[in-house]
Amino acid sequence: MKTILHKASERGSADYGWLKPNYYFSFSNYYDPQKVHFGLLRVLNDDFIAGGGKFPTHPHDNMEIVTIPFTGALEHKDSTGGEGIIKAGDIQIMNAGSGVQHSEANASATDPVTLFQVWVFPKVKNIKPRYDQRTFDINDRNNQWQVVVSPRGEDNALWINQDARFALTNLAAGKTLDYNNAFKGNGVFLVVVNGSVKIGDTVLNKRDALGIYDTDSFSITASEDAELLAIEVPMN
Repeated sequence: MKTILHKASERGSADYGWLKPNYYFSFSNYYDPQKVHFGLLRVLNDDFIAGGGKFPTHPHDNMEIVTIPFTGALEHKDSTGGEGIIKAGDIQIMNAGSGVQHSEANASATDPVTLFQVWVFPKVKNIKPRYDQRTFDINDRNNQWQVVVSPRGEDNALWINQDARFALTNLAAGKTLDYNNAFKGNGVFLVVVNGSVKIGDTVLNKRDALGIYDTDSFSITASEDAELLAIEVPMN
C-alpha cells in the first residue's frame, strides 16, 4: 500500500469575499506541481459561499462534477434544463459531456453554504450532458459505507461516467471500518470531513486527506467520532 498525505493546513486557498475556497489540488490561481491530481481525480475544492454569493453562468465539458453540501442550500441551473436546490444529505452530479453552461448560487441572502465540489475525468468523452441530484438518509451511513455515486447503479447511487465510486460514512469513536475497492487497481482519496482517524500509523484530522493506492483494501479506525468521504478513482 502506498499513500500520499494532504494536510488541511497545506492546501491552497483564496479569498474573494463572497467565496473562500480551499484547494486540495491545483486550481485557479493556486498551483503546486506535486498536487495537480490523484489518478483521474482532478479537483477537490472545499468551498465557503457567503449569503447572496453566486457563480455566474460558465461552461464545462468532459468532466464529471459532483457537489456535496454540508451546510446551507445551493441553487443550480444549467443549459440541459437541470435545476434544483441541494442541502446537507443531498448529492448532485453533472455529467458535463460535450458541453454545458451552468450557474450556482447560495439560495439564501444571509446564511452561508459550505460544500465539497469534486471533478473526475470521464470514461467516455463527449456524451450527452446530464444532471441529477438525490437525497440520502444520513442514518444509513452510520458505521458503514453509504455509496452515493457509482457507475453500477448500486443501491440508490447517482450514475457517473467513470469506473469511480463515492462513499460516505459516520464512524463512531473506537470503531474500525474496512474499505474494499469496487474496481481492482483503483486508488482512494480519503477525506476526513470532521473528526480524527488512523490508517496504519497515519493520523488524519479534520479536513486532512490521504491518497491510497497499490492496494484494494484498507482499514480505518476512528480516534473520535468522524465523518469521512472516500473517492475511488482509476489511477490512469
